[in-house]
Amino acid sequence: MIAIVLIAIAAGCASALMFASFISGALVSLLLVYFAPLPLMVAALGWGPLAATIGGIMAAVALGAFVGPAFCIVFAVMMALPAWWLGHLALLGRPVANAVTSGNAAAPDAAAVEWYPIGRLLLWIAGCAALIAMMNLLSLGTDAATITETMRAGFLRMIGSNLTASSEEVRQRIHAVVMIIPAGLSNSIMIMLTLNLLLAAKITATSGRLQRPWPVLKSTVLPPMTLAVLSASIAFCFTGGLLAILAQTVTAALLMAYALIGLAALHTLTLGLKSRSLWLSCAYAMLVISSGSLAVAMVVLGLADAIFGLRRRYLQGRPPPLPVS
Repeated sequence: MIAIVLIAIAAGCASALMFASFISGALVSLLLVYFAPLPLMVAALGWGPLAATIGGIMAAVALGAFVGPAFCIVFAVMMALPAWWLGHLALLGRPVANAVTSGNAAAPDAAAVEWYPIGRLLLWIAGCAALIAMMNLLSLGTDAATITETMRAGFLRMIGSNLTASSEEVRQRIHAVVMIIPAGLSNSIMIMLTLNLLLAAKITATSGRLQRPWPVLKSTVLPPMTLAVLSASIAFCFTGGLLAILAQTVTAALLMAYALIGLAALHTLTLGLKSRSLWLSCAYAMLVISSGSLAVAMVVLGLADAIFGLRRRYLQGRPPPLPVS
């Protein structure tokens, strides 16, 4: 227990310092804030959710005492709670009925445990991202007009307050940016939580502390109900008002989840290629530099896989693996 508390204190201090670095205004602080949940997620996956709970509470209290109550609340909602909850879900497992275990029956093999599905974990990440984005938007106002005007005023202050009628093109561009902020905010939080959780799992697995076997990521599938939720959220995007803004956050998070499913499908559909590593490397490079065009292709591939079962059909047509002698 003492070791868990010490790890929790270290993780909480690291996470709080990374988050508080935003005050400095340095450009590198944005990167530190982006990875602020990482220490807490490492503690959760390596030493259990209790470590993330202790570390998150200590970090939030310290930020509230030394920086301000607003930082305490933002850190708790955006960093500590998702790190604890996602770490808790990732370590959920139940014994498989009638499973054959080796060794002591009191300590079943990892293969005899049904771990929480990665697809459902990805759906929870999307839900957390959409909820955090909604809370950020609602902090600007309680109706669509107030939220939009607050964001527009913020951009005008960033550009300069001496815009004249000749700056109409700038105003139109600001209006276009404001319209996509809810989706962009949800997407950025979705990527942040997914990347931090993946890095935390890789760190704990490398150190031998990961308390579950490494999952087969290319086999990740979202629950079937996700398509229905996505369809409903897209429909609400056309209703207008506050409901449409909130629906945009849900839609963006779910589409990002399907983009990740598209990457998983890409990893599966390229199994037969001789230069598979090269093709995948090029795909990831294009994903970074293509300004979102390849991300749209991954969303389409993910949706096609969910509807038509592309990976299942591909694997059924492949010859069975050779027996190991």
